Amino acid sequence: MTGALILAATPIGDVEDASPRLRRLLVEADVVAAEDTRRLLALAARLDLRVPGRLVSHHEHNESDRADELCDVVEGGGTVLVVSDAGMPTVSDPGFRVVQRAVERGLRVTAAPGPSAVLTALALSGLPTDRFCFEGFPPRKDGDRARTFGALADERRTMVFFESPHRIASTLASMASTFGADRPAAVCRELTKTYEEVLRGTLGDLAEKADAEQLRGEICVVVAGAEAPAAAEPADLVPEVLALADGGVRLKDAVAQVAVRAGVAKRDLYEAALAARGR
Repeated sequence: MTGALILAATPIGDVEDASPRLRRLLVEADVVAAEDTRRLLALAARLDLRVPGRLVSHHEHNESDRADELCDVVEGGGTVLVVSDAGMPTVSDPGFRVVQRAVERGLRVTAAPGPSAVLTALALSGLPTDRFCFEGFPPRKDGDRARTFGALADERRTMVFFESPHRIASTLASMASTFGADRPAAVCRELTKTYEEVLRGTLGDLAEKADAEQLRGEICVVVAGAEAPAAAEPADLVPEVLALADGGVRLKDAVAQVAVRAGVAKRDLYEAALAARGR
């Protein structure tokens, strides 16, 4: 493949998860842009590979400056392989800015998919996977973290977070306080590695466990989404409808406005409002 920017997923733990395509691209790419060149060379050694292309560093501190340089190689017909230390580039890792720049310049961008800590944790959590969101690392400061979790308190989708071992106990305690101690969750650590562990339970139980013992390694936290609010009964909404009507809004318009907001059938609410007016 020539004239392409390729995002390649690397193993998140077990080196055997390296795909045949990743192995081939490491050998064939004209330029390999790695988050940490030493780690990339160590991975290549474990794969019994030599990286003949030009190896450059590509991390959060230089990716903006490096973007055009890498895109110039692609525009000239070369292949640039972008890899992070583990998992898929751009997912809480460098890569977004060079992709953005390549798209702006009309260059070919593709991917060699593979291991992902986010998807692995989600699949192993035992929580709903039909709808989910990735929230990355929570803020480090207590106040900022509390505000972030407060904004997510009503999120209905399953949420996936990254967290460091040093902050996992305080993060779980903050989650339990904001989302509720009974909210189901899972703490997934050292995924695909020798000491892989998935702890499942309520946020309250997991917070207590994390406080009692030091959880080590790379950690993902998966939290169930908020439950859907109980559906309102039409009779409970009648006073609001009548108040709007008394203020000059047509009854049908008032019913429509309230029914859409509360998620109830307009016909049922209209009949309840008529019955209340006739009493």
